[in-house]
Amino acid sequence: MTEWLILFSNIAAGSARVMIGLFLIYRLLAAKRPNKGSVIRAAVGVAVISVVLSVTGLSGFWRMVSEIIWIAVCAGYFQNEDTRMSLFVSVFYEIGISLCQFLVAAWSGVIFHLSSFPDYGTAVGQIPVWLFHGLLIVGAVYIWKKPNMTGKEAFRLASILVVAAFIAVITLSQQTILPIAEDTLDMWTILAVVLMMSVLVFNMNRQYEVEKELARLKTEQAELLERDYTALNNAYAINARLFHDFHNHIGILRQFLIHTKVEEAIRYLDELQTPVQEMTDTLWTGDETVDYIINSKAIRAKKSGIQYQAQVEFPRHTNLRSADVCAVLGNLLDNALEAAQQVPEKEKRFVRLTIRRINQMLIIKVENSFDNSPVSRNGVLTTSKVKNGLHGWGLKSAQTAAEKYDGTVQTAYADKVFKAVVTLSYQCVSDK
Repeated sequence: MTEWLILFSNIAAGSARVMIGLFLIYRLLAAKRPNKGSVIRAAVGVAVISVVLSVTGLSGFWRMVSEIIWIAVCAGYFQNEDTRMSLFVSVFYEIGISLCQFLVAAWSGVIFHLSSFPDYGTAVGQIPVWLFHGLLIVGAVYIWKKPNMTGKEAFRLASILVVAAFIAVITLSQQTILPIAEDTLDMWTILAVVLMMSVLVFNMNRQYEVEKELARLKTEQAELLERDYTALNNAYAINARLFHDFHNHIGILRQFLIHTKVEEAIRYLDELQTPVQEMTDTLWTGDETVDYIINSKAIRAKKSGIQYQAQVEFPRHTNLRSADVCAVLGNLLDNALEAAQQVPEKEKRFVRLTIRRINQMLIIKVENSFDNSPVSRNGVLTTSKVKNGLHGWGLKSAQTAAEKYDGTVQTAYADKVFKAVVTLSYQCVSDK
């Protein structure tokens, strides 16, 4: 009976470890969130591993190796995560689990003055095991309830835990109550040091990835600005040519009318109207770049059969750089137009732009119809992207620009409507 209870306990504890390991990969590596089906398959795998280890009588080392491989396999198949990074996280996660379980068992023996180290193969030995797993589950729930935990906060928390574990191992070597072999203490001391180094290496890798991402964002933002500024200059160049030749056009129209050639005059006016048609519905905000961005997207929406509404109240003479506002508006509107264009029913395609100022705060809100549920990454909604396009990192690029003005980018989804709201703090400047 005891053997069956221990086997059931090992299956339950192993399932908890694997589930929490997959959750950490989801949070640390921004992998796909494990669904119900993947959780069930992972639990079945743990049950098989526990039964095999119980039948063969293999040591806890093989249990740890098996769980490392299984976590990496599950992360690769169910969460679409890179195998290399999954193995890195799972290896050091299992080392940390084994170290902390050893410390809980050892210090339980010290506190209760046991004559020998708790045997995990007995019912009594399962008490420290589940005491540790209870703490592990509490820690996982704490992290679960903090979806907006930043990388710095996670690094600080991990550093505190590994340093505390290292101190606990060193302190064990000074106690005389529970007999523990020196080789065992040396092994766990070395592993505690390795854990501290792994946390540092992971944080350095995370910072490198962030810097690489920012560099890519700046490159893509520069491409977006270059594209829009080029189009803006072309539009105003066409307008300038028309005004330059204005007297010639008037002369030709006068001759048509003198000779009562009304139809020819109308056709000539239509030809003149074509290059300036895109300039006729301009929303004049006082900023040529912002004007062009808003109206060029309106033209694109019209060509795609998307209802486009814009209500703009833009402040003049502020410290908001046109390039940054262009990055925010361009990316948000591009994302909105791409998403709205994918809605099957043409009559349901829409994009709504609202720009308002409240005191020293500029609020930019973009709403669009959205057919598919957006993807959530670390509590942040992201839209679907076009392959090989410039907008794959649109929200991140907008966030980068907004942070220059102590701003934020917030997203929400409800009733097939995706909404992105950007806040920018600005200061008024002299127009001189």
